[in-house]
Amino acid sequence: MSLFAHQVRADQLVFWRGRESAIFVFLFPVLLYLLLSTVYSGEYRGRPNTDYLTSSLIAYGVANTTFGGLAIILVMRRELGILKRIRATPLPAPMYLAAALCSILAVFVLQATTIMVLGRLFYDWHLPEQWPSLFAAFLLGALCFAGMGFGAASLIRSGEGASAVVNVVILPMTFLSGGFGPTTDYPSVLQAIADVLPLTYLVDIVQGVVYDGTPIWEQPTAVAVLFAWGLAGTLIAVRYFSWEPRER
Repeated sequence: MSLFAHQVRADQLVFWRGRESAIFVFLFPVLLYLLLSTVYSGEYRGRPNTDYLTSSLIAYGVANTTFGGLAIILVMRRELGILKRIRATPLPAPMYLAAALCSILAVFVLQATTIMVLGRLFYDWHLPEQWPSLFAAFLLGALCFAGMGFGAASLIRSGEGASAVVNVVILPMTFLSGGFGPTTDYPSVLQAIADVLPLTYLVDIVQGVVYDGTPIWEQPTAVAVLFAWGLAGTLIAVRYFSWEPRER
C-alpha cells in the first residue's frame, strides 16, 4: 500500500508541475463554468440557468478529466518511453495504472469541488435534495469515462496527436450532449446523434437528480448505457494497450 500511495503522490506532483496539462484538464472546465454562467442569465424549467450549468459543467469535467486527461497522460508517457521503463521497476503494472487512475480522479474531485464552491459563492447554487445520487452519478461517470480513456490511449498512435484527438471528441460531444446548455431546440438530426453519446446519459442523470429529484437507481437505462461505454473502452484497452512506444 505504501508503494501505491507513493506512486499516486508522484503522479500528482508530475501533473501539477505540467502547466499545460493542469490548465487544460483542471482549469478549463472551471473557466468555462464562470464564462457560461455569466453569459447565460435567465431560467430553465423555472430555475436559474446556473442550476443547470453547475451540474452539466461538472459532467463535462468528468469527460475532460477522466477521459481526455487520462488518455493524454498515458499516450505521452508511452511515447516518451516512460511506460516501458515502468515495466522494469518493482512496481506492478496494474498498480501503476490504478495509481494513474486514482490520481486523475483526485484532480476531478478538486475540480468538481471548485465549481460547486464558485456556484455557491457567486450564483447562489444549492445542492439538490438527492445529493448522494448526484455524487454517485459523477462517480459512475468518472469510472466509465476512465475506462474509455484507457481505451482511447490504446488506439491513439502518437503523443503529438493526443490532444487533438481528445479535443475533437470531447468538445463536440459536450455541445451535443447538453454540457454547455439545454439541447431542446437542437435540430432532430443533432438530437439523434446525441442519443448515442455517453455524456448525454450522464447529463440526463444529473439533470434528473437536480430538476426532478429522481435518484440514480430510478434511471437504469442511462446507467446501463454509461456502463456499456465504460466496459467497451476497458475491453479495448485489455486487447490493444501497449507499454511500448508505437513505431512511426
